[in-house]
Amino acid sequence: MSVSPVSVSTHPVVISKISELRSTENNAKTVRLLISEISTLLAYEATNKSLQVESLVKSETPIGASYDLQSITPTRLCLVPVLRSGLGMTESFLSLLPSTTEVHHLGLFREENTLSAVEYYNKLPHPKESGHIDTAFIVDPIIATGNTACAAIQIMKEWGVKKIVFTCVLASRAGIERVSKEWPAGVSLIVGCVDDKLNEKGYIVPGVGDVGDRLNETGY
Repeated sequence: MSVSPVSVSTHPVVISKISELRSTENNAKTVRLLISEISTLLAYEATNKSLQVESLVKSETPIGASYDLQSITPTRLCLVPVLRSGLGMTESFLSLLPSTTEVHHLGLFREENTLSAVEYYNKLPHPKESGHIDTAFIVDPIIATGNTACAAIQIMKEWGVKKIVFTCVLASRAGIERVSKEWPAGVSLIVGCVDDKLNEKGYIVPGVGDVGDRLNETGY
C-alpha cells in the first residue's frame, strides 16, 4: 500500500519550542509567539521540499553587473489556514512565500461526540475564476484523529489542486498514519513532532491542548 511522504522535523529549535509550547503556564501571547516561531521553521522545511527556482529574466546589481534573476516556481500557490488555529501559522508562511500567493480559509470544527470534521466556512472561488493552483500549503497546528486534515485535503483536491503540502506543529501517530494512507498521491506532510497517544476525547497525549483555545484565551 502506498502512502504519502511524511517528514518529521529533527531541528533542535523546533523540538525545544514544542516542548515549551506544551506547558500549561503559557498565556495566549506566549502561545502565539511559540506557534509563530515554530511555524517559520516548519515553513522553511515545507517550501524547501516543494518549491524550486528558475531564471527567466536578467537583472542588474548596484555595481552594474548583469545576473540571472532567480524566481520561485511553481508560481501559482495558495496558503490554506484551517480556522481558527491555522491563523496562528499564517504570517510565518506568508513571510517566506511569494507575494502573489493566494490565501483561502477553510472553516472546520470537530463534532464532540463523533469527532468527525464539520465544514462551516468555505469561500473557495470557482476554479475558472481563480485559475489553476499548482501547490496548496494547508496549515493547521494539530493532526489528532486525522479527520479534519483529511476533510481539508479532500476539499482542496475537489477544487482541483494536484499537489498539497500539509504542515502541522504536532500530530498523533494514528493521525498521520490515517492521512498518509487515505491520501497517498499528491500530498506530503510536514510535522513538527509526533506523540503516540490519543485520549477518549480525541486529544493528543501529552499533546499541547486545544491550540485554538490557547491562541485566543478561550474555552477554559
